[in-house]
Amino acid sequence: MEGQEGSQQPQLILAHKLFLLTHPDVQDIEKVHLREEVLASVKSHDMAPLYESLAADSVLELDQGLLDSMKAKIDEDLKKLDEKIADAEENLGESEVREAHLAKSLFYIRISDKEKALEQLKVTEGKTVAVGQKMDLVFYTLQLGFFYMDFDLISKSIDKAKSLFEEGGDWERKNRLKVYEGLYCMSTRNFKKAASLFLDSISTFTTYELFPYDIFIFYTVLTSIISLDRVSLKQKVVDAPEILTVIGKIPYLSEFLNSLYECQYKSFFSAFAGLTEQVKLDRYLQPHFRYYMREVRTVVYSQFLESYKSVTMEAMATAFGVTVDFIDLELSRFIAAGKLHCKIDKVAGVLETNRPDAKNALYQATIKQGDFLLNRIQKLSRVIDL
Repeated sequence: MEGQEGSQQPQLILAHKLFLLTHPDVQDIEKVHLREEVLASVKSHDMAPLYESLAADSVLELDQGLLDSMKAKIDEDLKKLDEKIADAEENLGESEVREAHLAKSLFYIRISDKEKALEQLKVTEGKTVAVGQKMDLVFYTLQLGFFYMDFDLISKSIDKAKSLFEEGGDWERKNRLKVYEGLYCMSTRNFKKAASLFLDSISTFTTYELFPYDIFIFYTVLTSIISLDRVSLKQKVVDAPEILTVIGKIPYLSEFLNSLYECQYKSFFSAFAGLTEQVKLDRYLQPHFRYYMREVRTVVYSQFLESYKSVTMEAMATAFGVTVDFIDLELSRFIAAGKLHCKIDKVAGVLETNRPDAKNALYQATIKQGDFLLNRIQKLSRVIDL
């Protein structure tokens, strides 16, 4: 699973294709091509365990002859790897023994045998002394976790990596870990932390095994828009030279970011519609598609209303290039959910903002928490004789 700088891991490319194969919005003709590409990848890497599971799920058709030939090839390769390990243990030094065990770990990762790969990585770790090399083993585990979207494995591996860094470790690996952790946070809907970690890694990005740099910028912009205030967005994203060099290559992204900052709401909604397809077809973002769409709309509506004490719904609808009925329905949902601080005067067709000041918000929060605490005490008093 070791990749050269600038190239994404073949297993993660395969994982994305498998995701698209099961996506309802991907056209059937495209799925035919994807199925062919997936089968070609499975054959070239002898992924017998993955092939069996895909055949069981009816993603691929089972060819028993192909499966048997892959298993025979795996047995042959494993025999050679075991011979190398035995030879290294008998005739060579500790570093050669470690390298032989690492080769077996990478072989299990290549053929997508998750359980054996994790077992062999533990064995390899037992033969490893240097902190940097132990960190590399954690990165292999993380890549395996992202292939299977095993968030428990990813979370434990990130914690393990952080504890290893307390013993030492170079900056390059620390910066790489930030991207891995950022991707984990984004995949588990912690967009604020993901944005912070991605922005810290912009100028030091070397994690090409996860995704290309333009995809990294795509994730950075998307997470930043719903996480940063207007001033921070300008400083860290809109004017960031690293982002400016790449953002034009990603369809709709430049217009999406700049129209939001420049308050060009018609252009924003147009770019927003174009980006939805990209978000929907991303295996890390797709589970949070509806949530993300809501959060973006909350940001843009809040930004528009911040400039007014009151504004007609017709003026707002015109600014966004939509109908009054659409704005009425949209805002009523966000107001009811407590996302927007305003009220709708349906008779006059006016929106009146009622943003609470900081002291009032703190007072309300204290009252709410106090009520919660009293309720808990009352429940406990029924059980415990005070």
